[in-house]
Amino acid sequence: MSTLAVIPARLGATRLPRKPLRLLGGVPLVVRVWERVAALDLAGDCIIATDSQDVIEAARAAGAEAVLTSADHASGTDRVAEVARLSRYRRFDTIVNVQGDEPFIDQAAVLGAAAMVSGRGFALGTAAARAGDDVLTRAHVVKVVTADDGRAMYFSRAAIPYLRDGTDAPLLASRVLQHIGVYAYTREALVRWVSLPEHPLERIERLEQLRPLAAGIPIGVAVVDGPPEPGIDTEADLDRANARWTDLIAGRP
Repeated sequence: MSTLAVIPARLGATRLPRKPLRLLGGVPLVVRVWERVAALDLAGDCIIATDSQDVIEAARAAGAEAVLTSADHASGTDRVAEVARLSRYRRFDTIVNVQGDEPFIDQAAVLGAAAMVSGRGFALGTAAARAGDDVLTRAHVVKVVTADDGRAMYFSRAAIPYLRDGTDAPLLASRVLQHIGVYAYTREALVRWVSLPEHPLERIERLEQLRPLAAGIPIGVAVVDGPPEPGIDTEADLDRANARWTDLIAGRP
């Protein structure tokens, strides 16, 4: 199956203003993400989708293909869907969405999410990392519970699975999964996702993936060894990312 990778990048972030254009190792953040995804050799095309002409210009200056999309999209998924609908991209069967603030995204997570669609037959794919039970107490960390066939049963910021009896702690160790926000879709599933109304569970948890899950669209979860790489949402995150970039360039682990 042919694959299109799309990197949605909205300029109007509030916690880190003009986030896609902030510099990581001297290069705009969104370009670093594009470099990372393009290097995976996963997709026939890798596109930056944005609401900003400034991002378009920065992307094209770096040799990246970029598409100007509507400023009215509520989510990155909506932005990805707009690109996927364009006539020049309709030849792609699988679409992969990598967030524009994930320059260190795990290769296994991206390839695993795509393989859930292209190889395992799921309509949607995503990824999760094995995690310690300490993440269960952290509400900003999204958790996922899966069935034996790899299908997502539920996503939540709450402690799932919940350890009711302390004697079952050994069972919990293999079941705590931290969600990684990379998605793959069949074209049909992506179109259906964005056509669905917001679901009450999505609204309650502030997790958009609960919309297709509640509608009965199966989501396959590729499980990778953790921990997942953090995204960049704040000035402190960007400082840490630049420090890590310096270490990588210097060959330090």
